[in-house]
Amino acid sequence: MTTPPFGFTSKESNHNAVQLSIIIPFFNEREVLSLCHARLTPILNSLSESYEIVFVDDGSTDDSISILAAIIPTHPKTKVVRLSRNFGKEAAMSAGLAHATGAAIIVLDADLQDPPELIPKMVQAWRSGVDVVSMRRRRRHGEGWLKRFSAFSFYRILSGLSRSQIPSDTGDFRLMSRRVVDLLLLFPERCRYMKGLYAWVGFPTAILDYDRDPRAAGTTKWNYLALFGLALEGITSFSTAPLRWAAALGTIVALFGGFFGFWILLKTVLFGHDVPGYPSLMAMITLLSGIQLLTIGLLGEYAGKAYMESKQRPLYVVRDVIDMNTVGASDLSSADRANIVSL
Repeated sequence: MTTPPFGFTSKESNHNAVQLSIIIPFFNEREVLSLCHARLTPILNSLSESYEIVFVDDGSTDDSISILAAIIPTHPKTKVVRLSRNFGKEAAMSAGLAHATGAAIIVLDADLQDPPELIPKMVQAWRSGVDVVSMRRRRRHGEGWLKRFSAFSFYRILSGLSRSQIPSDTGDFRLMSRRVVDLLLLFPERCRYMKGLYAWVGFPTAILDYDRDPRAAGTTKWNYLALFGLALEGITSFSTAPLRWAAALGTIVALFGGFFGFWILLKTVLFGHDVPGYPSLMAMITLLSGIQLLTIGLLGEYAGKAYMESKQRPLYVVRDVIDMNTVGASDLSSADRANIVSL
């Protein structure tokens, strides 16, 4: 198994390679994990592909791990990569890619908004010769108009800004061949926007349209503030256009200020008009201050990324890997063990 330069695993184990790996990152999803596994396994069993299911626990604080640990003894093709704390979904997906052994890897959310019933079509497209199968959202059921509109706008803004062709309306639900995943594991960057990295590597890609379902259970962990942060991460990770926009805006304002000052000087010298009072002055100061703060913020965002990359810290730390061989010997708490017995 290839260990990426940006991750740290506390325990290593050898695994036999399979044809298909399903990566499911999650955080506090106890309401939906059993349903997800029960809905996924019959679909995978119907395929002629050997498979594994890799759940990635991104530092859950509920009893999610107990639910999965109770499933593993009767489903040996399932394992759980447990991170030492919550590192974020991008890091959790990277950890899943590092621990997947399949010739093809599919990323699937635990909330079942992305229907696992589409997996056979994805595998069929991969078998036809493509390296990436991207799933494009045709409709987003169960989401408000504001979220749909903001997602629609973001994908098109990002596509217009990025030099890489990032498909619009495609999330993390996709299939990737082993050579694509191996390339992703070589990327050393810590500030990661996975949707952009998927597109950056290139390779033949098929796009399948589908309708996204509402959550099967539980509540979303993505509020608007978190989504805004993810959008900012995506834009600043794959484009320097905001810096150019800030420079262009500064140039325009500077020219406007220069012409305005020259006009005031002409009126005062040639026509004897009084200089306008404080309201116009305060308006100009407020405008210029806002533009300066915005520009400083953009510079800070890019400088902060360089600072985080320079420290070379691991992107994630794996606490342990729970599978058929380790479920009895893993460092589960006594409360977790009691829950397993009761399930």
